Amino acid sequence: MAKMTIRDIEVSGKRVFVRADFNVPLDEKKGTITDDSRIRATLPTINYLIDKGAKVILASHLGRPDGKVVASLRLAPVGQRLAELLGRPVTVLNDCIGPEVEKAVASLANGQVILLENLRFHAEEEAGTPAFAQALAHLADIFVNDAFGTAHRPHASVSGIAAFLTAVAGFLMEKEIEMLGGLLEKPARPFAALLGGAKISDKIGLIENIMGKIDYLLIGGGMAATFLKARSYEVGKSLLEPDRIATVLKLMDGVLRSGAHLLLPEDVVVSDRTDGAGQVKGVPIQSIPPDMRVVDIGPQTVSGFTKAMRQCRTVFWNGPMGIYEVPQFAAGTQAMAKVLAGLKATTVIGGGSTAEAVADRGLAAKMTFVSTGGGASLSFLGGERLPGVEVLLDKKGVAGGY
Repeated sequence: MAKMTIRDIEVSGKRVFVRADFNVPLDEKKGTITDDSRIRATLPTINYLIDKGAKVILASHLGRPDGKVVASLRLAPVGQRLAELLGRPVTVLNDCIGPEVEKAVASLANGQVILLENLRFHAEEEAGTPAFAQALAHLADIFVNDAFGTAHRPHASVSGIAAFLTAVAGFLMEKEIEMLGGLLEKPARPFAALLGGAKISDKIGLIENIMGKIDYLLIGGGMAATFLKARSYEVGKSLLEPDRIATVLKLMDGVLRSGAHLLLPEDVVVSDRTDGAGQVKGVPIQSIPPDMRVVDIGPQTVSGFTKAMRQCRTVFWNGPMGIYEVPQFAAGTQAMAKVLAGLKATTVIGGGSTAEAVADRGLAAKMTFVSTGGGASLSFLGGERLPGVEVLLDKKGVAGGY
C-alpha cells in the first residue's frame, strides 16, 4: 500500500488519536452489543499501539444522534466490551473535547487506553467544522485513521483532523485498501460481482468502474426489479427506480459488450406485504402478479448464481438478495452466504447489511475478507476518492492519492 501506517512512525510515548468505527448494532432494550465485529477488527491496531507504549485515545461515532446527547447512544457498552477483548481497563469519558477530556488525556501513562464519548453528540463532527477538528487534534500528537467505514465522509474526525496532525493508516484501514484495491487492480479470474440491495442508484458507479474487470455480474435484491422492468417484465408493486431504466439498459449493454455474463433472476419470491404476514409464493419472472412485489430470489435463481460462482476464483458480494430481515424472505441471502463460504476462491464481502447477514449465519470466518465499510466500499470500488484516505500521508510523506 502506498499509504504510511503506524509501522512507519515512532509511537512510543506519543498521544495517538485513533479514529475507529465502533458503530456497532445494539439491542436497544438491553443496551447490549449484538455484533462486536467492528470492535474486533480494530484490535490489531490498538494492541500494536499498546505494545509500543503509546498513549491511546480512541474515538468513534455511534448511530445518528444529530448533534445531541442521546443516552442510548453513549459509548459505555463499547468501552466495556473493548476492555474485555483487550484484557485491560478502558476509561470511557463523558465527552470528546473540553477541559475534563484534556485533563484525562494528560494523565494517560504509556500503554493506557481511553475512549472518548460519541463524536456525533457534537453537530460540528458531521459538519466537518475546522475548530472542532482542531480541538480533537489538541488532544494528540499523531492521528491514526482505522475507520474505513466512515472514510467516505468529510467529517472533522475523519479528514479535518489531519490538517493539524501527522496522519497515517491503522492496520484495518491498510487491509481494507489492499483487499478492495486488489479487486480493481489484479483480481484472480474468473471474477464475479454479486450485487443486491434495494436500489440500483447506489451501485451504478461500482458497476461502471468494474466493467471490463468482471466475468460475471449477478443481480438480485430489490434492485433486480429495475433490471427486469428494463427488459419489459411485469414487476408488480416492486421497488422500482423508473428514472434509472435508461441507465440500466446502458449498463446491461456495456456488461455484455465487455464479454461478461449478466445473470438476472429467473424466478423470485413475491408477497403482497413486506412484513411477512401476507401471501408469499414463488413465481418465474414471467409471472410476477401486478398486485405483489418481489421480496427475494427464488431457488432456480439460487441454482444459477451458484453454478456461475463456482466457476470463479474471485467473488465480491454487496447487497442482500431480498428483505432478509424478514425470515420468510431471507432464504436467497442465506443461500448466497452459504455458497460463498464454501467456495475455493477469494471471497470479499462489501460491508454493511451484507456483512451483517454473513455474521448472522456465523460464516464471516469462512470468507477471505469482510469489509467494515458498506457505503465506503461502494465508493472506493466505484472509483471515488475517499476523504479519510486522501489525507493520510503516503510513503513519501505527502498526503493525497492512494
